[in-house]
Amino acid sequence: MLLEGKKALIFGVANDMSNAWGIAQAFHDNGAEVGFSSIEQLIDKRVRPLAQRLGSTFVEPCDVQDDDQIRTVFEKWEAEHGALDILVHSLAFAPKEDMERSFVETSREGFHIAMDVSAYSLVALVREARRVLTRGSSVMTLSYYGAEKVVGNYRVMGIAKAALESCTRYLAAELGPEGIRVNAISPGPVRTLAAHGVSGFKTMYKSFPELAPLRSTITIEDVGRCALYLASDLSSAITGETIHPDGGFNILGVAHE
Repeated sequence: MLLEGKKALIFGVANDMSNAWGIAQAFHDNGAEVGFSSIEQLIDKRVRPLAQRLGSTFVEPCDVQDDDQIRTVFEKWEAEHGALDILVHSLAFAPKEDMERSFVETSREGFHIAMDVSAYSLVALVREARRVLTRGSSVMTLSYYGAEKVVGNYRVMGIAKAALESCTRYLAAELGPEGIRVNAISPGPVRTLAAHGVSGFKTMYKSFPELAPLRSTITIEDVGRCALYLASDLSSAITGETIHPDGGFNILGVAHE
């Protein structure tokens, strides 16, 4: 029970295939009290039923492009739960048309939306969360290897994830003196709703266990265990890092069998 007595708030659960749901389950199984926030369209249909499975009663809608809505979520959290030990940012979005066209054809508006939702939202969440985060708190976000290297068809989202990882480092540096840690998790391909929006994902997913050193696919449970480490005192000296639960794929230069 590594998180006994701790309280976590998770942004971004979409369904029971989400990395955020794998994280929520790992936290709950290790003693944490878990709250949820997601876009309003998903709350009653998908998020609330999942929250009920964990006995969670804090389920709040939030458009992370709206600072007032973000502020409201944290004001409600403070009123109901007081301090916050763990904040999880599992949010990313780019317009479908900008994910389908070549990167050089990315629209200005699509670029702005991808950066706002996928990267700046971490900054916005942390800014408001400081009212409830305390010394020893852990903040984490979800990235992907396309932030570091060119991944076919990932396009503008790769740029947004690169910005997200940079935000992680800058936040870690600024919040470190307050005892707040900020890290990123960069899993291998997982069969999430968002992943299926990337052209060619099925082919990538199928070939991944043939290339990754550990020769296995990545699951939301793998991501949950990595998040559990970052949320617990086991990682008390870790901040500003991007950790790869990807079976070792990120270490490869030229893949070999």
